[in-house]
Amino acid sequence: MTFRFSLLAALAVLTAGCANNSPVLGSKNISYGDTKAIETVTNEFGSTDLQMIAESMTRSLAQSGTLQGRPVVQVYDVKNKTSEYIDTREITTSIKTQLMKSGAARFASDNTDMQSQIDQLKLQNQSGLYKQSTVSKTGNMVAARYRLEGSISSIVKRSSDYKDVFYKFSLQLVDVETGLAEWMDEKEIRKTTER
Repeated sequence: MTFRFSLLAALAVLTAGCANNSPVLGSKNISYGDTKAIETVTNEFGSTDLQMIAESMTRSLAQSGTLQGRPVVQVYDVKNKTSEYIDTREITTSIKTQLMKSGAARFASDNTDMQSQIDQLKLQNQSGLYKQSTVSKTGNMVAARYRLEGSISSIVKRSSDYKDVFYKFSLQLVDVETGLAEWMDEKEIRKTTER
């Protein structure tokens, strides 16, 4: 009986120690939400739109059969042809991340990161600061077989009662050597608000 009581007491202490007793700082009107929940705060481009586009395009490209043998792809930032600010780099990063997780492709330094790659190689090879046996050699970067590029555009219509926004996202995979588009797809989103 004493052993059973001691065991229960020890479990109670361990459970209490595992409880989250961290203090809460800041405003009480802020809460965490489900990142996959449909966001309908405004009819401007939002997190739900980004997730839908990234998932749709990744699935389409992965299922197309074009990316046989995990080819090297260079990703270009999506062009924003809308009248609103959209962080298109986030769309690009989401698509790239999902393709990387699926194991469908490998990625070369993209057009915005290429200068950083070149600077790092120069630093290692020309500064004399690094042990020669550990230096990354120049001339060994892997060239991309494909480039992935796209754009997002919108058409906005207004009346006295409604605002309708139609988004169209286009993405294509182009063979660098031949210049041929090997895969293309589009995702359309319509958002309407009543005034």
